[in-house]
Amino acid sequence: MSDAAAPRLLRRLGPFDATMLVMGGIVGAGIFVNPAEVARAVQAPWLIVGAWVLGGVVAMAGALVYAELAVRRPETGGQYAYLRDAWGPIPAFLYGWSLLLVIQSGGMAAVAITFSRYFLELARWPVAESLVAALVLAILTAVNCIGVKAGSNVQSALMLLKILAIVALVLAGLAFAPAAGTAARPPEAPLGLLAAMTPVMFAYGGWQTTSFIAGEMRDPRRDLSRGVLLGVAGVVLLYCAVAFVCVHALGPAGLAAAKTPASDVMRAALGPRGGTLIALGIAVSTLGFLSQSMLTTPRVYFAMAQDRLFFPVFARIGRRSAVPVFAIALQGAAAIVIAVSGTYGQILNYVVSVDFIFFGLTGAALFAFRARGIGEGGLFRVPGHPFTTGFFVAACWLVVAATVWSHWRDSLVGFAILACGLPACFYWMRRRG
Repeated sequence: MSDAAAPRLLRRLGPFDATMLVMGGIVGAGIFVNPAEVARAVQAPWLIVGAWVLGGVVAMAGALVYAELAVRRPETGGQYAYLRDAWGPIPAFLYGWSLLLVIQSGGMAAVAITFSRYFLELARWPVAESLVAALVLAILTAVNCIGVKAGSNVQSALMLLKILAIVALVLAGLAFAPAAGTAARPPEAPLGLLAAMTPVMFAYGGWQTTSFIAGEMRDPRRDLSRGVLLGVAGVVLLYCAVAFVCVHALGPAGLAAAKTPASDVMRAALGPRGGTLIALGIAVSTLGFLSQSMLTTPRVYFAMAQDRLFFPVFARIGRRSAVPVFAIALQGAAAIVIAVSGTYGQILNYVVSVDFIFFGLTGAALFAFRARGIGEGGLFRVPGHPFTTGFFVAACWLVVAATVWSHWRDSLVGFAILACGLPACFYWMRRRG
């Protein structure tokens, strides 16, 4: 078969797809739960909301950095390609290794279980949570194997429903929930804000995954950079509004004591019907996150296989679908195994410390690209560089330090899984010659 006749990735995605994918990669179930985690670390209302504002500033700095990286290296694999071109194959391989074993598969398994819990609460079916989680992961795997546009259309529709659910939560909480009183507060812990940033940054993470499918965008230099900036800005507004309404309706003490703060706000605003509505909204939100992850992350394994750092089968593209079907199936299978095994809860504790190491390395890649003149003459440059980029890199590694400080045992396990990727990386590098 000639190269011209071989199946290849098709450029079918536009700016709206990119924006919805960015927002879908960030907004999952975290924003409905994590405001309570923040309130347990800091008690002052302005600090609870301020943590989300500060996280939004870091996320916007990251969006600016990733927008310029997307302009300079508009390749399939996104963050994997940035790491490879800046620092070589070893950090890039370890990033893909971590995605498959820790970051993405564990996160998808946990979110799939969250979806199944809310779905079963609404449907009241006598079915095991793990079975529903495995089924929904299998369905989304099949949808994304049909083609990139089919997967993107499903993801965009779910993202619009997610936005409606969050807006409904904010408006109902402000309009109908009585304002909570503010009780006397104990002195703030000196490192409380630092501890609060771990759940905040976990909730903000995910905008980078859209870069994985740059090779399937019609104009990645323009559309991906705009999608990242617009998508992250939209999520920052939504998240800060949710944090504010939670403090308004529950108060700092009530928010800290809440297990499901979004449900508590809606019950205070609309009674039992509000709890049902937000359960439906959370189910849709988790489903949208799963759809986005299944669409984007397999492109990293595809890029690794193209670089001959992974099994060649994962570089194959379906003749009719024009998508890496084996890589998509691998991601679906890994998430299903973790969801059924019940180890997703432990894996989630490892995610932040590992994920933000690679965020920091990716931000630092912009320094390397500019120094080497890689991709010069692009349509976008980070305003305030090197200070903006340096702030993002420092913030990422500060989050890693805070996570290690507060959850050092879980962080050590995450680092051990990361280190286990080194022998595998050396094996593939030797095979590649």
